[in-house]
Amino acid sequence: MGVYEKVATMNLEALAQSRQHSHAFSEGNPMAEKNTRRAMVLTVVMMVVEIAGGWWFNSMAVLADGWHMSSHALALGLAAFAYACARRYRDDPRFAFGTWKIEILAGYTSAILLLGVATIMAFESIVRMFKPSPIHYQQAIVIAVVGLAVNLLCAWWLRDQHDHHHGHGHDPHHDHSHHHHDLNQRSAYLHVLADAATSVLAIIALLGGLYFNASWLDPLMGIVGAVLVSVWAWGLIRQTGRVLLDAEMDAPVVAEIREAVEQGEVPARISDLHVWQVGRGRFSCSMEVVTAPGVDAEVFHRALSIHEEIVHVTVEVHNAV
Repeated sequence: MGVYEKVATMNLEALAQSRQHSHAFSEGNPMAEKNTRRAMVLTVVMMVVEIAGGWWFNSMAVLADGWHMSSHALALGLAAFAYACARRYRDDPRFAFGTWKIEILAGYTSAILLLGVATIMAFESIVRMFKPSPIHYQQAIVIAVVGLAVNLLCAWWLRDQHDHHHGHGHDPHHDHSHHHHDLNQRSAYLHVLADAATSVLAIIALLGGLYFNASWLDPLMGIVGAVLVSVWAWGLIRQTGRVLLDAEMDAPVVAEIREAVEQGEVPARISDLHVWQVGRGRFSCSMEVVTAPGVDAEVFHRALSIHEEIVHVTVEVHNAV
């Protein structure tokens, strides 16, 4: 190899290295991870108390709440594990677009767990409706109230505190707030919120049975809780499923990309476009652009650089003859 070839090779390597960048597109959520672990520990403790108390005092509402809480403990553990994995493998080159979808996969799995719990709650409540048995109302009410307090504390820890306006000062007319949700945190939040709702229903049922002799309220509230949990679970499945399946082509950012490229400084048309989410409020796109002779891809990279939610862009240019 001659001197010219060696210099050219060195220049190519230097340019290639200068163009390299990290594929860790999610900054993580340390506070949510910490609060998820706290909520998990507290939930496990309360789960044991409710299952034991519901069985001892013969309350289907409290027992169902305890079983429900056991699934939440598992879901919270799964969410914490997903945060830890995403953080640990953040710079692992095997993950082409980062590890954020580990968190999304955990949220999707949690939603399926919620549906399973709702099914069990409904089945057990229907059985109890046709085979009633005496309930120790006063003791069961105390357990349900304590369970509600625990759930509300966990919900406070896990509430969504993100800034809906982060990163979009360039165009106030486009709303991407729903893409900034931490869906792993949201799945954990929905689990404890569903458990809080179950606790409220259990308290209503137990009070009705204690003061109005309406023992049928206990299994009925179990069924109502199952329906409510199913609705929340289905909503979470749809949200996380969209991300896992890269169903983002109706997102507002797609229109922004087309506008930036096709109404920019040079005449151009996008012939093929793929957009998918790689982090909270972060998108990657790959496109083919037909444009005038002599125009290169750097023009379109500059046009898209004002949109900071677009973090990874690949442009293939076809020059019109």
